[in-house]
Amino acid sequence: MSKTIEAISGTVTGNDQQVGFRAMIMKQAIEWNLAGYAKNLPNDVVSFVLQGDAKRLPDAVAAIEAGTKRSSDIKVSTSPGKVDPALKAFTIDAWTSTTRNITNPYDLVFRLRTDDSKLGPADVKTVWHGILASTLSGDDLKKLRPDD
Repeated sequence: MSKTIEAISGTVTGNDQQVGFRAMIMKQAIEWNLAGYAKNLPNDVVSFVLQGDAKRLPDAVAAIEAGTKRSSDIKVSTSPGKVDPALKAFTIDAWTSTTRNITNPYDLVFRLRTDDSKLGPADVKTVWHGILASTLSGDDLKKLRPDD
């Protein structure tokens, strides 16, 4: 049985800055094996694209609508996007972390898994930590904690 690939574009408003919002979206991409991106727009809006198995997109969007532990007043608007067959990764542009005092921007990249499995929370955390460990450098890498 083949799966249907779809893409959605979305924006997030509310208290979505300096609360780990883009990281949370990437963790949804890791869990559900979705490609796309998350980036901050100049007006405190988070923009994102998710692309992958159409059956997985609603669960990922529901988690985004729920927000993070530190976000509030979150409003998510989505619309159908155009599928890009060449898109094989999820990227956060210019990621920083206020909780870790990481001010150097890093582009974080999750490459799609070939097995297309859904991951559980512990495995998502392991993949996320691996992305940080392989991307951060210098003093920023020393700020990485095992529970990140």
